[in-house]
Amino acid sequence: MKQQNELIKHPTIAIDVGYGNTKTAWAMGAEIATNMFPSLAPLAANSSLNAFGGGVFKGRNVLNVEVDGARYEVGPGVSISGAHVHTGRSLSEDFATTAGYAALLAGALHYAGAREVDRLVLGLPVHNTQKYAAHLKERFAGTHNFGWGDIHVGSVLPLPQPLGTLIHYIQQRGKQYDPDNSYLVIDVGYFTTDWVVARGYTVDDTRSGGVPGGAARIYQQVASLITADRNQPDVGIERIDQAIRDAKPLVYFGEDLDMGPYLSEAMALTNQPVKEIQTRVGRTDDLRAIILTGGGAQLYAPAIRAAFPLNPIHMMDSPCFANVRGFYTIGAATRQASRAA
Repeated sequence: MKQQNELIKHPTIAIDVGYGNTKTAWAMGAEIATNMFPSLAPLAANSSLNAFGGGVFKGRNVLNVEVDGARYEVGPGVSISGAHVHTGRSLSEDFATTAGYAALLAGALHYAGAREVDRLVLGLPVHNTQKYAAHLKERFAGTHNFGWGDIHVGSVLPLPQPLGTLIHYIQQRGKQYDPDNSYLVIDVGYFTTDWVVARGYTVDDTRSGGVPGGAARIYQQVASLITADRNQPDVGIERIDQAIRDAKPLVYFGEDLDMGPYLSEAMALTNQPVKEIQTRVGRTDDLRAIILTGGGAQLYAPAIRAAFPLNPIHMMDSPCFANVRGFYTIGAATRQASRAA
């Protein structure tokens, strides 16, 4: 991920400040650039020892952000271990209203090199989009200073997270997309699992929804199982997340701990959110396909395949970025439409 040295004007930027990671998409010439960093926003350190290393040690790739008089650090180099980490991630329903959310959003704008943004597209979980959409519009439209000069945002467009994946999927499939029949999009995030049923560009609200329960629930259960097995303090779920994603053992008091047995036992927790989807969606014989996306998609895929054995399931490439790529497309299209009106 490249940090832009020159802050510029962007017609459209899409940012998905998720519970697990913060993802961004914006135009860079004819291409769509993306970046991602953990959704951790601990209070910033007061000093750094790297300056005393004689040039041998490298500084962490983090950015100090000022929100409501406090300084936070965000970015790809933020620490995932240490006593402060648990104060840096929010797993609350009102996450979109917190200072940490604002700090992560500010960091995403900075890494995209944004000085002016005409249209800022933001994602929200399905089940609280209506509750917090107005807040995001009011909070982030206008002029802001997060510690490195003014940033102006013209308008904010909040969207339910799975809609971004749907639009990106339509783009990828081209003429193979069937607008006359329904698709089920399941987005397994860090803290929530969201889904929408859509036919063409029309969402069926009666069959769509979202529930708490994503990848973090599995990581928390793995941590509890390790604690019970080893009779030691809880392992930070950030390190468990990284070990599982990298398919590597977890360093635990000097030992390389195999995650496989703990993960296999914790996977039983994926069944409840999937049952919620089954209940809300109902009969699935009308679905052309199920589209699976989100950072926790691989964890939930076995339970989803077992629950919908007769339906084709399409796993999105680079599922972490599917939402935000679609958000960018929606933002750019609606911006052009509003200018033409």
